[in-house]
Amino acid sequence: MKKRVTGIGGVFFKVKDPGATKSWYQKHLGLNTDKYGTTFEWRSSEEPEKMGFSQWSPMKDDTDYFKPSEKDFMINYRVENLVELVEELKSEGVTILDEIAVYDYGKFVHILDPDGHSIELWEPVDDVYGGIVEGRTRS
Repeated sequence: MKKRVTGIGGVFFKVKDPGATKSWYQKHLGLNTDKYGTTFEWRSSEEPEKMGFSQWSPMKDDTDYFKPSEKDFMINYRVENLVELVEELKSEGVTILDEIAVYDYGKFVHILDPDGHSIELWEPVDDVYGGIVEGRTRS
């Protein structure tokens, strides 16, 4: 079977005060945060010369970013070939919430799982992403 999810791209969760949450994590757990949270850097086990990234982001508790989900968190999964994967998911009856968004640092789409969680799928361009993030927590 062809790979679909290749790893965790990020964890996003709702909090009352994202700034205070980031400060707490920075002070007590050493996370180097920026306006989005922090980025964990890691190396691929299949291609150790390649750097990969996972994002950690506390978000304001009234964010619409997780819609239509009302859950307090959203997981972002790293994937390969998002366009092909979306077509496969459609044919399997998976709810696709939006069109594929394309940025320099990757392609994104949101789907809904059977429990009502919004899930973000990301086909990353790690070289570009690594050049734009400021908050980094080295692994």
